[in-house]
Order: sequence, then structure tokens, then C-alpha cells
Amino acid sequence: MPTCAFLSFRLGLTDGVSVVAGTWMEALRLAGFEVITVAGEGPVDRVVDGLALGATRPPSQGALDAALADADLVVVENLLTIPMNLPASRVAAEVLRGRPAILHHHDPAWQRAQYRHITELPPDDPSWRHVTINQLTRRQLAQRGIRAVTIYNGFDTRVPAGDRDQTREELGVAPGERLVVHPVRAIPRKRIADAVALTEALGGIYWLTGPAEDGFEAELAAILGGARCEVIHRPLARAADVYAAADLVAFPSAWEGFGNPPIEAAIHRRPVAIERYPVATELAALGFRWFDIDDIETIDRWLSEPDNELLDHNRAVAERHLSLERMAADLHHLLDEAGWAP
Repeated sequence: MPTCAFLSFRLGLTDGVSVVAGTWMEALRLAGFEVITVAGEGPVDRVVDGLALGATRPPSQGALDAALADADLVVVENLLTIPMNLPASRVAAEVLRGRPAILHHHDPAWQRAQYRHITELPPDDPSWRHVTINQLTRRQLAQRGIRAVTIYNGFDTRVPAGDRDQTREELGVAPGERLVVHPVRAIPRKRIADAVALTEALGGIYWLTGPAEDGFEAELAAILGGARCEVIHRPLARAADVYAAADLVAFPSAWEGFGNPPIEAAIHRRPVAIERYPVATELAALGFRWFDIDDIETIDRWLSEPDNELLDHNRAVAERHLSLERMAADLHHLLDEAGWAP
């Protein structure tokens, strides 16, 4: 059985890259690969010092080469895409030259203001294949002379429903109260204040499920402390319960490489109020019907008289275009085309 190594800064955690990588791992196991994980942090098979986001020195080329020595194929998750540990990226590029690898691009440098001056990522090599999570990035790579294909993130469309009543009781939310969930980490581009303002306008309870990161703690405390609505800030173990408890999903992000919550909301039959960041517009073109976050009157009217046809439609779009099966089929096609299928 051939071995595929997944390589990143971190894996096996709750960040979006880890979650998407997990779906790819399962697809490659089903394709006939043994899967191993290599990263600087997280519950992985092989930890390599220097790969983590906060590493103070790069990994040694020998240590990384040894960690990947038995891999027939390497899938690189964002490590050669975004310069969050540029010394580690440089070492990884050298180790992988001439080896079969898929570079899975989530957040290229030019899409983040603080990294736009860095132009050395992603590297390229004739032995590699490049995959983007959206068409926008694929086109931007083409403008930089790198050929890529797009494989949209895949979602489990057969996940069982969560327990609405028990979850709301646990949160202290009464049956008739509107609960607006914002299932994100608290960082600037997630626009926490906009989601709070939406909740205030709807007379609801605001629920933020993720922690503050990237030094956003003080600003988050100020936003939540000044909210004119009840606020819940706590995680929940099961995503299905989060969506089951919610009446509306808020997603006013300024930028996302993809944006999983609106798709998860469609699968769990929940409406979404969204800011039309570029990739959201691309995904909406698949057929999703989402509310504009500023259209308070329409959202309020829908919540007062829910329309199941909207929920059925969005779920059908997710099943048709963004299922795990669809993602796996696209990935298997790439393996066949490259000559890497077991």
C-alpha cells in the first residue's frame, strides 16, 4: 500500500485547514493510501520542530526529509502557500523538489494585506500538482504562471441532525427567543461587531462559538461588553447541535478563502445572513440563496414566517456540488491524471 504524507504547520486541530485536510485524508485512504501526518503541532504522527506557526527557528532539512522518507506522495496543506513561517516553507520546498506532491492552496500571500509584499510563495516544480479551494485563486495562480485545478471543499451531507431543544436549554435560550449563531474564531476579518449589530436589529441572542485569536482579545471584550443584546460566548462539541439550536447563521466576513459555515448551515437547513466577500459570490453562483447581512427587513420577515422551500433548496445545492463524494471524485481524477493512483 503506498503512503501519503500530509504536511502542514499544524494538523488535527479545529482550524479550517485541519478540517479540510481531514476530509482529504479520508478520501485518500479510500483510494488505497496509507496516510501519515507531519506537522509542527497538533495530534500528528510525526512532529517536526520548526514547522509550527510560532517556531523560532526553521526545521532542519535532514529532519524533514527523514519524516517524509517513506512517503510516496506528499500533500502540502498551505505550508507552501501562506508565509506564516517562511523559513519552514523554504526548507519544505527544497525537500520536496523532484518528489510527487500536491500543493493544496487555501490562503495565498497576496490575499492577505500583511503578506502581499512576499512573492516567493507558492514555489513550483514539474513534479508537483497545484490545487486551489476556489476558482478565484486558480485564476490568480494562472496569472503568476502556475497551472492549478480547483477542488471545492467537501462536506458530509448525511450528518445526523443535532438536538435543538437540549442545546438551547443548555445555553439558557427560551423556545421563543431568536438565536443568531456566529460559528467562527474571533479575529478582525470575521467582523464580530457586524454580527452583533445584526443580532441587535433582530432582537435576538448573539452566540459566538470560537475563541479570540491574533491579539483580538481586548477588542472582542469591548465589542461583546458593549452589545445591546444578550451574548453567549462558548464552544459546543458537536457542530450539528450548534446549527440545530440556531435560528439564523451570521457570516459577515470581509474575506474567506472558502467559508465553511454557510455550507454547513445549508446542510443543516438553517438560513444564512452573509457579507458578499469574493468567494461567497463564487459559491452563491452554484445556486445558494443567502440573505444579505444588511437586509434586516427581509431577514426579520423570514424568521417570523420561515420558508422551508429555501432551506430545502440550499441543502440540495450543497448535496449536488459540495458533498464529500464529489470532492473525493475530483481528487481521484487528479491522482489518475498525474499517474499517482494506487
